[in-house]
Amino acid sequence: MNTQSKTIFAASNQWLRRPSDERFVSLLDLQSYKHRVRDASEAHVISSRRLTVEPDPASPARGLRLIADGDDPAVMTHWSFGQLASLAGGPAGYLRDLPAPIAADCINYGLKFQRDVEDVGTLFTRMPSNGGVDEFATLRAATGPHYGRVWDCDLADALVERFGDGLTGDFRVPGEFGKPVPITKANTTIYGGDRDCFVFLVDEQNRIEVPGRRAGMNGTFARGFYVWNSEVGSQALGAVGSQALGAAFFLFDYVCCNRIIWGVEQFHEVRIRHTSGAPDRWLEEVSPILLEYSNSAAQPVVDAIGAAKKKRLDDVDAFLANRFGARMVANIKDRHEAEEHRPIESVWDAATAVTSMARDIQHQDRRVQLEREAGKLLDLAA
Repeated sequence: MNTQSKTIFAASNQWLRRPSDERFVSLLDLQSYKHRVRDASEAHVISSRRLTVEPDPASPARGLRLIADGDDPAVMTHWSFGQLASLAGGPAGYLRDLPAPIAADCINYGLKFQRDVEDVGTLFTRMPSNGGVDEFATLRAATGPHYGRVWDCDLADALVERFGDGLTGDFRVPGEFGKPVPITKANTTIYGGDRDCFVFLVDEQNRIEVPGRRAGMNGTFARGFYVWNSEVGSQALGAVGSQALGAAFFLFDYVCCNRIIWGVEQFHEVRIRHTSGAPDRWLEEVSPILLEYSNSAAQPVVDAIGAAKKKRLDDVDAFLANRFGARMVANIKDRHEAEEHRPIESVWDAATAVTSMARDIQHQDRRVQLEREAGKLLDLAA
């Protein structure tokens, strides 16, 4: 284990919490499932005054269902109930503990009297089951009227187009400690549920040789990325971040059995909120990077690292101050001295020191910002 590099737990957190029915052995399986969900879903914008909650006759004491615009009743997911409760101005946790008739009265009062009339973006899904069709639709999301939904199936399509099945191309579900293993539901890194999806793929076949990578010792990197999306606005992706759509690209040492990513360097991340412009930003920012990753060989990364190592810094203090602020200069230089046992001499040295410092930052937004700035140094050298 390289203790001087960043360790990422995003894939491990997914691996720990996903039930069997949210694990997919290939991208093709994920794609098929997400298209079935998309085909069974309808999005509507409805006035809050035309939403009514009532006790579910099948479970009148605890169950609730929603009637939207006079249509047939719909059941609610744990997530969509929380969104609807928020629209009504009530705490979801408290409302869940109330008897269904009282909870229904509280929500209906909030929707009709506690706030001004407003449009609500709803997402209903009626999935086929047991050869037939569910009796009731399911409300999966209750968002603002201008919610910019990027469908999970669109993300799955882009991944399949660029990386195939995720098992046989250069980029695939990672092995264990750099060695290929049979991929099963137990060790897959392709996940999708009713709230979100998450995919982690790596190229461990074409490792990047890096002379003098750490403290003068040679080493290698593999390339990896993970992407995530929530078409219902969920923020349950934990360490990945609060934005509903995003991707992270990085170099790393290896992935262990618990899907922890060790020895991460040159971490780049793109995060997009599902506002009205989200679909366009997905096309303009994330999709081209995936295309570049799928088409490129490892050599450009090797060249970029080589260029960063060769690009000498005549004035280290000025170089660092211009990019990270004068107050950080001493800390960056001290970090490199402590870990590499020599002063900063090149752009690569600076990037290595800044990436190392970022791992100590607890606040995620600030940490990611610093990691991005460190990653830009390689582009500067190239």
